[in-house]
Amino acid sequence: MKKTMTWAEWKLLLRSRKMLVPMIAILFIPVLYAGMFLWAFWDPYANMNDLPVAIVNLDEGAEMDGKELRLGKELTNTLMEDQTFKFTEVSKEGAEKGLEDQDYYVVIEIPENFSEHATTLLDDTPEKLTIVYKPNEGFNFLSAQIGETAMDRIRAEVNEKVASTYAEKLFDSISELGDGFGEAADGAEELQEGSAKIAKGADELKGYLKTLAGSTVTLADGTDKLARGAGEAASGARELNNGLGALSEGTAELVTGANAGSAGAGDLKKGITDYTAGVGTLAGSYNEIAKKETEFNKAVGTLSERSSELNGATVQLAKGAADLNAGLTELSKQLDSILAGLPAKQKQAVLAVLSAEKQDVFLAALAQLTQGSAELSEGMQGLSGGTAALSKGASELNGAASQLAEAHGQALAGVQKLNESSATLQEGAASLATGNGALASGLTKLSEGVGTAQKGSSDLASGLASLTEGSSTLQTGTSTLASKSKELVDGSSTLVDGAIELDEGVTTLREKLAEANETASEVNATEKTYEMAASPVEVEQDGINHVPNYGTGFAPYFLSLGLFVGALLLSIVFPLVEPSINPTGAFRWFFSKVSVLAIVGLLQALIAVGIVKYALGMETTNTPLFILTAIITSYTFIALVQMLVSILSDAGRFVAILILILQLTTSAGTFPLELIPAPLQIFNTLLPMTYSVNAFKAAISTGSLSSLWTNNGILIGFMLVFLAITFGYFALLYKRKHSMEVAEA
Repeated sequence: MKKTMTWAEWKLLLRSRKMLVPMIAILFIPVLYAGMFLWAFWDPYANMNDLPVAIVNLDEGAEMDGKELRLGKELTNTLMEDQTFKFTEVSKEGAEKGLEDQDYYVVIEIPENFSEHATTLLDDTPEKLTIVYKPNEGFNFLSAQIGETAMDRIRAEVNEKVASTYAEKLFDSISELGDGFGEAADGAEELQEGSAKIAKGADELKGYLKTLAGSTVTLADGTDKLARGAGEAASGARELNNGLGALSEGTAELVTGANAGSAGAGDLKKGITDYTAGVGTLAGSYNEIAKKETEFNKAVGTLSERSSELNGATVQLAKGAADLNAGLTELSKQLDSILAGLPAKQKQAVLAVLSAEKQDVFLAALAQLTQGSAELSEGMQGLSGGTAALSKGASELNGAASQLAEAHGQALAGVQKLNESSATLQEGAASLATGNGALASGLTKLSEGVGTAQKGSSDLASGLASLTEGSSTLQTGTSTLASKSKELVDGSSTLVDGAIELDEGVTTLREKLAEANETASEVNATEKTYEMAASPVEVEQDGINHVPNYGTGFAPYFLSLGLFVGALLLSIVFPLVEPSINPTGAFRWFFSKVSVLAIVGLLQALIAVGIVKYALGMETTNTPLFILTAIITSYTFIALVQMLVSILSDAGRFVAILILILQLTTSAGTFPLELIPAPLQIFNTLLPMTYSVNAFKAAISTGSLSSLWTNNGILIGFMLVFLAITFGYFALLYKRKHSMEVAEA
């Protein structure tokens, strides 16, 4: 019966073109995924010379030690010849436009001061050389990353070139320094001869200074007596000069005061004369004012009387306007009440007397008359208040005019009395002016005599002060001379000792400079020396398990992905549960499906391995184990998909896709596991693709048999568990649906 169900399954598959053709196409799904991806990314760095990169050289060059330096041009030529990328030298505007238009992935810009900064090594603030790197990351992010790697290499080359130039300059300076040491040694020999002469002269100077020190002591005693006498004479002269100065200041003030008094007396006399004339004029004016006040008082009395009469008339007029307004208002009200009380026919007869236009005119005139009377009443009331205020003000003005006339009378009497005493005052002012003039003349002569005496005393005091200052300076100088002469004697002894030490030091200097000259002369720098100084360190890469290209590195990941997708599509084409004939047993039913899946899984694995290994030429450390790993991986993924789809149907395919997504992000097939988020790292050990990737890595690159068998063993464990669960589902399904059919048969 086992052969019957299996044969029926294969017979249905081989005879059904709708099923056979998709099954054959599914055999190449892993190749389409793994083979195409690996072919596309097999070795992208091999085609980097096709990646367009723009170079903008703005360097203006510089001069260094008389030589022209154009590092920007040299760097541009080196890059163009190297062709790491597809370099194109363009203008700054062309580069920016090309970067925006996606003609270039990267722009390398060399600024104007590139060479100039290379000459600033020995400046107080040396400037670094800068290369501007502009990638279009939005166009292609990986191209920007590749460009950064290339920029590191370019920077290393520029550093080596600049450092080599600096090293050449340094060694040239060392050679020049050696020559300078030789010349300095010759000079030190001459210096030694001079130091010997200095020592001899210092000894002779010591004797002369002892004689000088004895003479300066006698000179210091005489200048001390001279300084004391000159100081006493200068003190007396200063006191005399101070007294005459005070007298001169006092007489000057007296002269100034007398002149001011004389001028003031004259002004007083003139002012009193003007004052007397003004008082007379004021008396005449007050007489005229008295006459006019009499007439003004009469007019004010008349105004007060007329204001009272006007106020009375205004009150009567306001009362009449109020009565007129009240009458018109009452007339309007009575007319309205009469018209309202008439019967309709009579009212029509009354109104018929007037035409419609006349009725309107009559009513409007009546209303306007009423309003005008009201306004007239209000105006008359305001006028009445104004005339009352005018009458009151006129009465008050009449009283004030009387008081003003009385005050003017008193003022007139005072002015007349003042006018009578002005003549006596004028005579006294004339006498005062004459006396002040005579006093000012005498004080002027006194001031001139005091000024002459003060000038003489000032000259005397100035001369004595200069004598005192000179004698003090002389005293200080001689004292200092005596003191310093002794110090010179002591210093001459130190000078003698120092001259001896100088001679010894110069001898040592000459010997050391000769040694330095000999050492510097031994430095013979060459181009290799400059290169060594510029780049003393080289890196040798000595790794294990070498991976030749991207394709080999990504093969474990893409092979696992392709085989999983092949298993997933197989579940769509081939019915994983529906039997071709009525099942005769749970195991026969399960085996009939597994037999087809096993052959398809084997063919998928072999085709994928054949294309990757032989068509793409991928190198493997162990080809048989590589093939075995592909078969185990294919079977494991098919078993997983079969379990999910058999039990959950279409929902199982959805779960399988979710598992595929988790495996792609957590299997560490691209980036190291430690670089992905920690929550995703949990799924790494729970899903089979992790172990298929590790097994492929061992078979392709590392050759670690222990790792290969460990990971393949885990895959086989996954596969057996999936198959066991699927068989359990078939057994349960057979028992529920088909066991009764077999029993009846």
